[in-house]
Order: sequence, then structure tokens, then C-alpha cells
Amino acid sequence: MKITYYPETDSMYMDLSPKDSVDSKEVSPGVVLDYDSEGNLTGIDIDNASRKLDLQELVLNKMPVTKQIMAV
Repeated sequence: MKITYYPETDSMYMDLSPKDSVDSKEVSPGVVLDYDSEGNLTGIDIDNASRKLDLQELVLNKMPVTKQIMAV
């Protein structure tokens, strides 16, 4: 999973899968879910992210990860 914030557009994309998205659905204003060819969720796009999310803190609880990368 990869989360990227784009300050120039104030948008955030959560890439949940390596599969390509083939369909998208806006579930609320500025929030779009992307799906692969099998209907599985592959990503979440959030416009005006700083108004919808607390971007100052990211907390991961009990994540079974083997690799952590922090980029600023």
C-alpha cells in the first residue's frame, strides 16, 4: 500500500493494489474509489484532502508489515 499527498492539488491517493484500475466510482464529493477488472478496490482518490483529513498525523496500528519507508 502506498499513500501519496500532492500539495499542488491538495489531493491524496491511496494505492491499495498493484493491479490496474479499470473502473471508478465517486462515492461522495471529491472521493473516488478505483476498482480492478474483478471488482476489487485498487485505490482511493481524495480531492481537497487537507479539508477532509487530518494530514498532520498518520497512525498505523498492528500492521503486519515487513518494510517501512518514510519520505518527506
